[in-house]
Amino acid sequence: MLDFAIFAVTFVIILVGAVLYLYPSSRRASGIPGLNPTDEKDGNLQDIVNRGSLHEFLVSLHQEFGSVASFWFGGRPVVSLGSVDQLRQHINPNHSTDSFETMLKSLLGYQSGMGGGAMDALIRKKVYEGAINNTLKNNFPLVLKMVEELVGKWKSFPEDQHIPLCSHLLGLAMKTVTQLALGESFMDDTEVISFRKNHDAIWSEIGKGYLDGSLEKSSSRKGHYEKALSEMESVLLSLAKERKSQRKQTVFVDALLQSSLTERQIMEDCMVFSLAGCVITANLCIWALHFLSTSEEVQDKLCRELEEVLGSDPVSLDKIPQLRYCQQVLNETVRTAKLTPVAARLQEVEGKVDQHVIPKETLVIYALGVVLQDSDTWSTPYRFDPDRFKEESVGKSFCLLGFSGNQTCPELRFAYTVATVLLSSLVRQLKLRQLKGQVMEVRSELVSTPKDETWITVSGRSRD
Repeated sequence: MLDFAIFAVTFVIILVGAVLYLYPSSRRASGIPGLNPTDEKDGNLQDIVNRGSLHEFLVSLHQEFGSVASFWFGGRPVVSLGSVDQLRQHINPNHSTDSFETMLKSLLGYQSGMGGGAMDALIRKKVYEGAINNTLKNNFPLVLKMVEELVGKWKSFPEDQHIPLCSHLLGLAMKTVTQLALGESFMDDTEVISFRKNHDAIWSEIGKGYLDGSLEKSSSRKGHYEKALSEMESVLLSLAKERKSQRKQTVFVDALLQSSLTERQIMEDCMVFSLAGCVITANLCIWALHFLSTSEEVQDKLCRELEEVLGSDPVSLDKIPQLRYCQQVLNETVRTAKLTPVAARLQEVEGKVDQHVIPKETLVIYALGVVLQDSDTWSTPYRFDPDRFKEESVGKSFCLLGFSGNQTCPELRFAYTVATVLLSSLVRQLKLRQLKGQVMEVRSELVSTPKDETWITVSGRSRD
């Protein structure tokens, strides 16, 4: 089973260190072409730093050495795969753990399984995914309501008013995720604001500083992070106990409470969904509206589909699969923005890609950002073109990378649903325009995020 993790540039480096520490392996590079370590202690770490991000480092690595390449983290070899063909060879369809969940929990100091091996880990994963799916079904009208409130706010703005996408859409994602994950107590904006403060402190510091040891060197930063994590864990534990006594079954935490998970495990899963769900949802929406604002043609085509399928009615869960062009727009958003630039797997048994042997317990990097803009896989790879996903072969490649279909990670599937609701409401009522001269730069985080605030303007959509 292929559930790709969503890793950011710096975080994956930490990930590499954690995995190589926990799973000692052969020090042989196995003859795979690649870089020799530039430093005996740090390997190629300084090369990664010099490139500015792991993604940019992997781009240059694969340009020089081909689609299967190696580098060194500390004294240990790492293998990177940079093409669809090589990824297809490496995938283990019986893999039962979600790397995103596993690695995020390891950074938080949590256990990813139930303590009973692979089968228990698989059961817990299915409980987690089922809880997210049921939550969307039970609370879809609430998602509609929150989206309509935001769209109504934008409609009230003068046409020349600049709208900050990052601020507004992170707010929408935070309200949506907290209410759907944790219940009606987060209808109170003060609760959301308090939760967001700790959320932001944790998200910004998970793994940050491991690259250069700065977190350990700063007692104030470390104390701030630990305080935020402790406060958020306490809130989640208290809320789980409160929901259990009420015996409600409407939101994410309620579904977990119906399972055999312990209170601690429920808290951990709520933490993962709250942290990851907010950022993935926000950034998918931010990038989608940014790209739409650059193309009136795409907006008009999407609007026509929405009106043909929905008429003047709001979108519903059963109608979403019929919005094929909307799905193409979101797929192309993920691809063009490189929303999830890097993923990783631990080589559980000795494997082989092409003629290269990958030793057991080697960390294998999936250079998704490289693959998503590979000209051998995608025509005009740097162009935003949702029509490319009309081709069946393109859709198959995208599924293989874990961004669509049954293999999509649950947080991204949740984000797709919220983004579809947003587009279905917004595009039928307003036209989006980007600000002239605005340059989009990406900040290296767990999810590709605009470096600076992103602005658009809106105007009413005229009816013929």
